[in-house]
Amino acid sequence: MGLLGRRPWLLLLALVSAAVAVVVEASEGDADPLYRACVAGCQKTGSLKETSIKHCMVPADGQPADKSWYTHEPLYLQWKDWNCKSECRYHCMMERENERAKLGLQPVKYHGKWPLKRASVFQEPLSASLSALTLVVQFHGWLSFFLLLYYKLPLRPETQKTYYEYTGLWHIYGLLAMNSWFWSAIYHSCDTTWTEKLYFSSAAAFLGYSLILAILRTLNLRDEASRVMVAAPILAFVTTHILYLNFYELDKGLNMKVCSVISIAQCLLWALWAVMTRHPSRLKIIFVAMGGAAAVLLEAYDIPPRWGYVDGRAICLAVAIPLSFLWWSFAKEDAEMRTSAILKKTR
Repeated sequence: MGLLGRRPWLLLLALVSAAVAVVVEASEGDADPLYRACVAGCQKTGSLKETSIKHCMVPADGQPADKSWYTHEPLYLQWKDWNCKSECRYHCMMERENERAKLGLQPVKYHGKWPLKRASVFQEPLSASLSALTLVVQFHGWLSFFLLLYYKLPLRPETQKTYYEYTGLWHIYGLLAMNSWFWSAIYHSCDTTWTEKLYFSSAAAFLGYSLILAILRTLNLRDEASRVMVAAPILAFVTTHILYLNFYELDKGLNMKVCSVISIAQCLLWALWAVMTRHPSRLKIIFVAMGGAAAVLLEAYDIPPRWGYVDGRAICLAVAIPLSFLWWSFAKEDAEMRTSAILKKTR
């Protein structure tokens, strides 16, 4: 075997270094004069070639359609807040991309996002479906972890609490993970200002807490004072970051940098700890850490869409499904190992 085969964390470091070195290109599509002219004409006439944009029609009450159309939609569609401007942008974007494809040109971004096709009421159907599937995997992992600890492993006779010292930390992790993936599914179904803020905020909270869990477990910190000393500065930083995004500026570039650094830090921590301690589940830990680093790399490279539905983010979401399953498998094996070790000491 080569050097990378004998030292898997070197491959992890290589992936991380590549991810940090990537520079994401700026948006180009919304600067295209043909796209701008298309949107302006669509908003003025309410049509695009043979397609009629019903959101641009003026209702009978005489109020501007751009403000009031969505109130005439069914209740299950009103929350999407689609209007004349957003519909014209979408249809003109698709029209320009079809023209560019015929000329053999690669897709470009519009208003900071790749051109992805809708499916029914879903703006990014593949990403929304993968997020929902990961949510199910996270729920299954947390539930199986709960059942293992409270119904299969022995409990402390005097308190009926688990022997595993990190039980509460993993429960909080599971709740934050499910909350994050829930808002990921909502955001990819409908991208509005409030769904975007909830998606970014929940993801930052989840990743920040994941870093706390990584530090506490890898350093084997079990007393409350040490845990508070580790958690307090990270919680303060993450809270400040979330408040900044929600009440000052929704800076997507800054959020991506913060989340990438947190993800890389915990990947390195877990991988190094698994190798140094030779944990029974070290292969799972290393695989998840390498997969997480690869996901950061894919997100940073921002792969253009293929077939109208698949982009770099969708690939990252697909990678998260098996990684989530393996991660909860490690959590259960870690609980079994620690419980067994504590029981041996008490006998």
